[in-house]
Amino acid sequence: MQIQLGADSMPLRIVTYNLRYDSQPDNITVQQSLDRLPDPLTGPGYFRKRGEQPWSLRRLRVAEQLLGEGIVLAGFQEALVRQVYDLAELFGPDWDWVGVGRDDGVEAGEYSPIFYKKSELVLLSYDSFWTSNTPFEPSRFPGAGSHRVCTTLHLQRRTDGKKFTVLNTHMDDRSEAQRRHAASMILARARYEAITTSCPVFAMGDFNSPPDGRDSGAYEIATGVRTPSALPADFAARFPVPADAPLFVLHDLRAHTPRRAVSANHATFTGFDAPNDTHAWNRIDFVFGGANGGWEATGYKVDSALSDDGVLASDHRPVFADVRI
Repeated sequence: MQIQLGADSMPLRIVTYNLRYDSQPDNITVQQSLDRLPDPLTGPGYFRKRGEQPWSLRRLRVAEQLLGEGIVLAGFQEALVRQVYDLAELFGPDWDWVGVGRDDGVEAGEYSPIFYKKSELVLLSYDSFWTSNTPFEPSRFPGAGSHRVCTTLHLQRRTDGKKFTVLNTHMDDRSEAQRRHAASMILARARYEAITTSCPVFAMGDFNSPPDGRDSGAYEIATGVRTPSALPADFAARFPVPADAPLFVLHDLRAHTPRRAVSANHATFTGFDAPNDTHAWNRIDFVFGGANGGWEATGYKVDSALSDDGVLASDHRPVFADVRI
């Protein structure tokens, strides 16, 4: 059954962004980075910097760009604990976040955290599960390169009390089997939320799976083109779906936004050689909306991560979606 959309619903701007993990750690604090900012009236050395830069520089670009876009919710991938805390400091007291380190369920390893603006949204509940055969404990799918986790968040908008669910994840870069398994679990969880809450559901993240080609299995499962893989028994038992439940898929919001409101930028992964080397560019980061409805996509933008001085904030680009619920 389709959820009806209120005519007076105001749009929410959300973003998914793979940050690139802190691969060049240093002891520079956020305040020290802020203190080192150059004179704002002095132009940079245009494109003098090349390649990956330390997180202590990149974090300022991430916060500046996202806060300047007026977002109310952000799903990140590859964030180590320092990166999560740094962004919490830069975003300020009107923001909070949920998520766990994927390696131990506390702080070890990368997070897939969700940040939300407290003046706009109320946290109702959240949880994490691992996209493996043992989803309720820190674990790795056989053959995968890393532990992989999904963060699920239930929110309510302050202005009108409307509720919705968001899932944020990062699928494996090495294992196609893991990606298909993860997509099957996320599709099942999103369907469960759609049925039990009767509210809009969104899924986002780095799927490491383009819409077509040999690695497209996860995207095809999420969008209903391919049959899902079997679910772990305990996962299926915790999030059951009636046998007569209506068909449910995840809609790629890029295709469900008016064409005039979709950005020309297409690739979401660029590497750190942009714009000089485009052989590896690909579209693997997405925002999806559940087929149960209750939402309308009014804008979709893939923004550049490149600054005038040549610094790339990440090897991925941020993906913004404007949605009415």
